[in-house]
Amino acid sequence: MLDAAARLARERFAPHWKIGDVEEPRLVDGRVVLPAAVREAVHAYRDAGFCALGADAADGGLQLPYSVVLLCDAQLLAANASTAGYLLLARGVANLLGAFASPAQQARYRQPLLEGRFLGTMCLSEPQAGSSLADISTRAEPMVDGRYRISGQKMWISGGEHELAENIIHLVLAKIPGGPPGVRGISLFIVPRQRIGDDGGVGAGNDVRLAGLNHKLGQRGIVNTFLKFGEAGDCIGELVGPPHQGLAQMFHMMNEARIGVGMGAVMMGLAGYAYSRDYARERRQGRQPDQKDPASPPVPIIEHADVRRMLLRQKCLVEGALALAMYAARQVDQLAASPDASERENAGLRLDLLTPVVKAWSARWCTEANDLAIQVLGGYGYTREYPVEQLWRDNRLNPIHEGSNGIQAIDLLGRKAMAQDGAALRAMLAVVRETLAATAADDALRPHADTLGALLGRIEIVTGVARAAMGRGDARLALANASSYMDLLGHALVGWTWLRQAQVSAAALKRTPGRDADLHRGKLAACDFFFRHELPRVGHDADLLEALDDSTLRMAPGDF
Repeated sequence: MLDAAARLARERFAPHWKIGDVEEPRLVDGRVVLPAAVREAVHAYRDAGFCALGADAADGGLQLPYSVVLLCDAQLLAANASTAGYLLLARGVANLLGAFASPAQQARYRQPLLEGRFLGTMCLSEPQAGSSLADISTRAEPMVDGRYRISGQKMWISGGEHELAENIIHLVLAKIPGGPPGVRGISLFIVPRQRIGDDGGVGAGNDVRLAGLNHKLGQRGIVNTFLKFGEAGDCIGELVGPPHQGLAQMFHMMNEARIGVGMGAVMMGLAGYAYSRDYARERRQGRQPDQKDPASPPVPIIEHADVRRMLLRQKCLVEGALALAMYAARQVDQLAASPDASERENAGLRLDLLTPVVKAWSARWCTEANDLAIQVLGGYGYTREYPVEQLWRDNRLNPIHEGSNGIQAIDLLGRKAMAQDGAALRAMLAVVRETLAATAADDALRPHADTLGALLGRIEIVTGVARAAMGRGDARLALANASSYMDLLGHALVGWTWLRQAQVSAAALKRTPGRDADLHRGKLAACDFFFRHELPRVGHDADLLEALDDSTLRMAPGDF
């Protein structure tokens, strides 16, 4: 399956990556027009059976572990995140319907998604509300037959209008009149772009109107839309599950999407690193400081210390984030399939904590890696003839969509690290401490293990400080530096992944010294660099958190 994904990525997705950036989605006679290669790639993916990679065999799926599914996704994301986005959204819709929809709804909507006949979207944000879902105004009026008339507007809807499939299944958050206020009154509805007949055939339109296209900095190849539902009073939706459970249901898809966003960020960072590394090996420019003869030949720029620093930092950030994302994927598999109830519980706790970190830490720091890739190429780096500028633009979206990084940080500190008296944090740090104990006998790795162990202690302290502040009713102060907490915990966990990788590489070099020696030496060097150069950066974050720094809260709006 990984080989098949690699072929799809190389042959069907990568060739039109730049085309999709230049030939953005456009409206012609009221229809969205995309490059033909996008449709060809979507159909190749469908024909290869990839729409149902993780679904049960009874539903026509391949029942692959999520770890394998995510690695298949990773290759497509590295090749062309925009085209991959149409397909990953559809899978997310299918997975949500599999968890919450009725059998009749699954037959009508989910099965065509798994077959690749339909694609899908998630419709949360509204123009006036943005990420504040408590303030959405889309309404769902009950009909006598149990269905609902949907009316409202949704903004930033990726994949919201196109001709890539027979139909588009929108999952729409709306409020039923008379429901509880705020997020407690949100329900989830299936709203197809076109209605589906009793025989499963696609019929007339469902009063879902395209109001405009959004033109983005990056990931331009996936259409992003402003949609209006029910302008003519004839948009029909079906309630998913019980009323007023919509946000919890949508989080099933959003959390899956957040791991996908994190992996997308990793793979864009990895693509930029690979290109800048290969460029640095070939590009000859300048001489070493101790080479005084101007007639001596220029050296490959990878010989320059600062270029090596930038390459090594990229390697640390993207390969560390990749390892953390794959550990999170392993928790998904453990949660689904472990025969041990205690292990399932702990896997669920660890996954809750890791999801915002995989999304937000990766999005921030792998975009930083793309910035370094541009710097390695110098003037060529910011020209469109080279891919690294587009990779940076594509990746720059990831700190914003599927919940901005600031929201993820507040969720991490204010909810995930605090819930059940810190059970998720304890479950994760217990695994990290197992690695620290295992490296105690390794003279080369013990100093790094000691450094990380001390940092874990500080994480527990600052989490306790924030918990006490929240207990006093001072949530604003407790969460004022949540982004620092994200960096602190994220760096610690990525440092742990490097310690684990170093363990494997050190053992491999002893066992078979000549096999993949450059790979393992590189892993050991990257681990050392991360602990010397990257991990110390977050000490100041810990200081701010422990002191409950109120610098931002003291600023009045006018002071800015």
